[in-house]
Amino acid sequence: MNDPAARRNPRRFAYWLLAIPIVATLWPPLYAHADPEIAGIPFFYWYQFIWVVLSSVVTVTVYLLTREDKT
Repeated sequence: MNDPAARRNPRRFAYWLLAIPIVATLWPPLYAHADPEIAGIPFFYWYQFIWVVLSSVVTVTVYLLTREDKT
């Protein structure tokens, strides 16, 4: 059984997780408003900042799910 399709990594779905931060930050209707505010900071700014952190978490998660153990 040397079928390349059979040898595909089933964890490749994890790459689709990388689309979440892209869509969340590049679709302005999601965040293009000032309310609600947190400590006087408009929604637009803290939403973007939260996605900086969440994007890192998503990237690390995808890395851990897709890496191949070379031990």
